[in-house]
Amino acid sequence: MDITSLQNTTVKYIVKLREDKRQRQRDGVMLVEGYEELTLALSSGLKPQTLLSAPELVSRSIDIPAADMTTVSRAVFEKISYRDHPDGWLGIFPIPRTELADLTLSPSPLVIVAESVEKPGNLGAILRTADAAHVDALLVCDARVDLWNPNVIRASRGAVFTVPTVEVESPNALAWLRSKKMRVLAATPSAEVLYTDVDLKEPVAIAVGTEDEGLTDFWMQNADLKVLIPMAGRVNSLNEILFHNSLCFHGE
Repeated sequence: MDITSLQNTTVKYIVKLREDKRQRQRDGVMLVEGYEELTLALSSGLKPQTLLSAPELVSRSIDIPAADMTTVSRAVFEKISYRDHPDGWLGIFPIPRTELADLTLSPSPLVIVAESVEKPGNLGAILRTADAAHVDALLVCDARVDLWNPNVIRASRGAVFTVPTVEVESPNALAWLRSKKMRVLAATPSAEVLYTDVDLKEPVAIAVGTEDEGLTDFWMQNADLKVLIPMAGRVNSLNEILFHNSLCFHGE
């Protein structure tokens, strides 16, 4: 076994990466934990700088040469893990850099604009929904959470590696959408037009904001149309429901 000491320098470095956004940004790397997430990262073409496994925890194997893996004890893995029930797989990967110019759109594209997302779980949920609907791209605008936060990767179940995602400032995102002749819809509870009354099969971008504050004036004023999803209950968290229904409607 390669690493058994909790004081090992690699162990300390991984803990630092897990907890410190600035460290991840300085080194240009991220942590990917879990069999499913690692498999999706590898299948997307990413190459790990370091891949660790804990034989005592592993139940499924990954097709990686043994020489490219570092084995660690269960105690070490539990130290570096950010999960309650780790499955014994963790990798350090370079952070991919995707720009607007790198995106390839379908003939009738659907793009999601997520503005000022501040919770890893919310961004992960958006990524999972975008993956399920096979959207062309996700534009993360003016984010308050690090896209490569380990908790975003975990919450997305690896969808961060399957959905073309770009971090971009809102004015640049809007200019790019206009250049692609896409209609911009702003999701807001104050809208009067139901999303079901809109042709979602045309090239369209759906913009959503935070649960507490919604979209800023920038997107509300620059959107081509504001749309509403009616709800009979008292919970006003519309974003994920709107995504699910609108994205399915787009694909009909």
